Amino acid sequence: MSMQKTPKCPVCRKPETAQHSPFCSQGCRDRDLLKWLDEGYRIPGPPADPASDHEAE
Repeated sequence: MSMQKTPKCPVCRKPETAQHSPFCSQGCRDRDLLKWLDEGYRIPGPPADPASDHEAE
């Protein structure tokens, strides 16, 4: 018999719930969204060229 571990909330590490998957609660879900909106998470990419920002105007 294999034992499957309950997935954990990526914010607080409590067991996730089906209603808020992959989070444990609406609060953790909202905290994660706010972190994305506040640029708390970053996805690596090539460096931005500041000169190209002014060319678009």
